[in-house]
Amino acid sequence: MASQMMEALMELCQEKHIDQLYLIDRLEQSLAKSYADILHLPFGAEVTIDRATGKVYVYELVPVEESYDEETDEYTEYTKRDVTPKGTSRIAAQHAKAEINAIVRNSARQQIYEEFSGRIGDIITGTVLQSTPDFTIVKIREGVEAELPHFDQRRYENERNERPMGERYLHNQRLKAVIIDVRDPNSTVQPVRGEHSRPPIVISRTHPALLRRLFELEVPEIYEGTVEIKSIAREPGQRSKVAVHSLDDRLDPVGACVGPKGSRVRTVVGELRGERVDVILWDEDPAVYVANALSPAKVNRVLIDEEKSYAGVIVPDDQLSLAIGKEGQNARLAARLTGWHIDIKSETLAADILKNIPTRPEPVEDLLSDDEPQRCEFVSEDGVRCRNQARPGSRFCGLHEPDAIESAEDLI
Repeated sequence: MASQMMEALMELCQEKHIDQLYLIDRLEQSLAKSYADILHLPFGAEVTIDRATGKVYVYELVPVEESYDEETDEYTEYTKRDVTPKGTSRIAAQHAKAEINAIVRNSARQQIYEEFSGRIGDIITGTVLQSTPDFTIVKIREGVEAELPHFDQRRYENERNERPMGERYLHNQRLKAVIIDVRDPNSTVQPVRGEHSRPPIVISRTHPALLRRLFELEVPEIYEGTVEIKSIAREPGQRSKVAVHSLDDRLDPVGACVGPKGSRVRTVVGELRGERVDVILWDEDPAVYVANALSPAKVNRVLIDEEKSYAGVIVPDDQLSLAIGKEGQNARLAARLTGWHIDIKSETLAADILKNIPTRPEPVEDLLSDDEPQRCEFVSEDGVRCRNQARPGSRFCGLHEPDAIESAEDLI
């Protein structure tokens, strides 16, 4: 019986590509823990499996009194006493089955980790296998599954919610998602509830990277690098804003993303289940960029404070509600997209604020400075003053200066 078990184990190891010595070591460790509990051995047990016959030997660990260490309160040396019970082969077979299943499962998870850990941020297309209230299982290919979590985070704080609001998934439905995490089977971090039994790949339908990858699929100019996506702001399932920039001055980046009659952006919106997507033009000038980000609202003026990352925006009175958006959504997305704190005011309110701000009078320049040339002071008999400029160092022009000197001499 024992030799037959060993033959079966060896065949299984070859079939599952498992190292035989590694499997036997795992079996010995597992059986030692089980027999220590079954036989109530206070200091544990040691199990040895004969590699040729498959016979199992169980030894009780008996401490040597002289090896007691008072500092650690432990024994450092043990002797072995054979306590092998009957029926060890049957128990060993049960443990072998569980260990083989665990090894195969861990080996598969390790292979998936090695393949997909470098693909975080990539888009995948899968088929829905099962949907529960907490997560959806998506089949990527045969033997490879992913988890789309949508836990209630009020109940499970450490879990994720990667499903847009309002989305529901049906069996065999195809959907696109982006990889955001691959669980490491050898990680020492304490896993969350039931994580070991869940698929190792975690995908998302809410991550901004999904929008970026969808545009790369639909817009050749983005895939080739002619058009760049500078920034993305998203409220999953409701609305998104994408800022684009062209490296070719002759190419309109917004038109390239929208496509002929809106065909390209319509495909992206369809994949996102009707989520509204605004494509806006990125600009180096923060004022122009903020004004573009508030599209479709029209902006009159943008005042930028770079030190505080503050942008004051003045819009026409009839554009105020459009600029702010429903429940502040348009302004909120524009602020996330640009990275600026945006304060929107109507023309009327801005005028009232400016009117009430006291202004400091500017100093009046002295127009009659000593450094500037003076007008000739000669006055004719008819009472008309000369229009010429006075000569430097004199009050009269060159024409009337001799007359002025003669008049002065006559007075003397």
